[in-house]
Amino acid sequence: MRLITRFILIALAVMGIAWLIPGVEVYSFTSALWVTLVLSVLNLLIRPILIILTIPVTIVTFGLFLLVINGLMVWIASGWITGFHIISFGRAIIFSILLSVATYLIERLMGPRRYYL
Repeated sequence: MRLITRFILIALAVMGIAWLIPGVEVYSFTSALWVTLVLSVLNLLIRPILIILTIPVTIVTFGLFLLVINGLMVWIASGWITGFHIISFGRAIIFSILLSVATYLIERLMGPRRYYL
């Protein structure tokens, strides 16, 4: 139940962030759910590989290159999902920063995870 609640709250955050940033459009709640799902899969599968491949650049930029990787994940998702459009890569980076903050706040508000044996 916690996973579904978190998923829906992040989709709502995607819609809210798209409303805040001009040049980012989410056409429906279904599109926001797809954005959440695709970003989750990209962050699970592609992001760790990109982080490993760009370790030298990340070290030289003191970790700021991770913002570019996050923006790239959002940019890829906008290319795959028909109901999600971003006009520039800079907007994708801003979107990814705000989505990271929103996800952090959602996790904090939901409280600690409970594990049952």
